Amino acid sequence: MFCSNCGHEVPDGTKICPNCGKEVAPDSFKQIENAANNVFNSAEQGFTSAINDVKDTFTGSNNAYTGSAPLKTDRNLLILILLSLITCGIYTYYFIYTLARDINIACDGDGEETPGLVAFILLGMITCGIYCFYWYYKVGNRLYNNAPRYGMTFEENGTTILLWMVIGALLCGVGVYVGLYFIIKNTNAICEGYNRSNGYSF
Repeated sequence: MFCSNCGHEVPDGTKICPNCGKEVAPDSFKQIENAANNVFNSAEQGFTSAINDVKDTFTGSNNAYTGSAPLKTDRNLLILILLSLITCGIYTYYFIYTLARDINIACDGDGEETPGLVAFILLGMITCGIYCFYWYYKVGNRLYNNAPRYGMTFEENGTTILLWMVIGALLCGVGVYVGLYFIIKNTNAICEGYNRSNGYSF
């Protein structure tokens, strides 16, 4: 770390430069570097978790699938975008798979069933992507309807999600990410409520 006033090297965390006696300005580049490192570390953890989860599913040892383990509550839009880019879109499918799985567990007993990854891919292809919007619409409504079950209320329902994804898609695709953000936020909250009601410690 260097003093922005005189260029003298100072230890990290130093507030007053011993050379010029002036206050050391925050190292913007260091802050950006630290933020980038945090993002990539989270991405690496998320990718490792995805690999292990898929492996456990095929070996029959995935407790999360049966609801005998805490549900995932730390989904993150930035990590989704980053890992989807790194994996050429493959991580998006893992995201859909775990999203449907956790929603079905947390909302079990409401008389609905969120179709999984196979339906999302096949029906999405058959309908040229239209089904994918319908899928998110149904997920948005299901989360909205189950929120009171865990003592919560959501402002965003399926219609909100659909409007952002369809109409908002005209804004250079930004609306799709806004819709995904609401889905992620509400799913994390529902899963956290499920974990809390089932006595899982954090």
